[in-house]
Amino acid sequence: MKIEIELDGKSRSIEMIHTGERVRWTIDGRPIDADAVEVSPGIYSILIAGQSFEARVAPEPDSALRVTVAIREHRATIRDPRQWTRNRGLGAEAEGSQQLRAPMPGKIVVLLVKPGDRVAAGQGIVVMEAMKMQNEIRSPKSGTVERLLVAQGQTVNAGEVVAIIS
Repeated sequence: MKIEIELDGKSRSIEMIHTGERVRWTIDGRPIDADAVEVSPGIYSILIAGQSFEARVAPEPDSALRVTVAIREHRATIRDPRQWTRNRGLGAEAEGSQQLRAPMPGKIVVLLVKPGDRVAAGQGIVVMEAMKMQNEIRSPKSGTVERLLVAQGQTVNAGEVVAIIS
């Protein structure tokens, strides 16, 4: 998928090419060594050249996006917002049974829920520690915790399913 965005007043071309489980990224035609995982609605864990970042994306009233990385805030405008919302479901809850996956390798430090608990979209499910930082993996939808596939203290790999919400 290729999208044109305006980021802080500069036009950028971003392309995401899915190759199996991996995604190859290019920005303005230059390849970028990056992995990005949506850990909860509007919150992304991004790994670029071995450095970890958390990005928060929130819609603005004028159809722009506010992107916050660390303490820096950026304004982004998608050239074709229909494609963005169609592909990302911005602002909408996920439908059907959802698998929550570990965004990177780490250790489960806290289980915030148990099977059978009702959860709201964006509610924390587990806390994992990775690269000396704690990350909360949140529910992408309102529903019920169908299964927890991890235990406190367990080590997990990137992409490993930690819970199922139905």
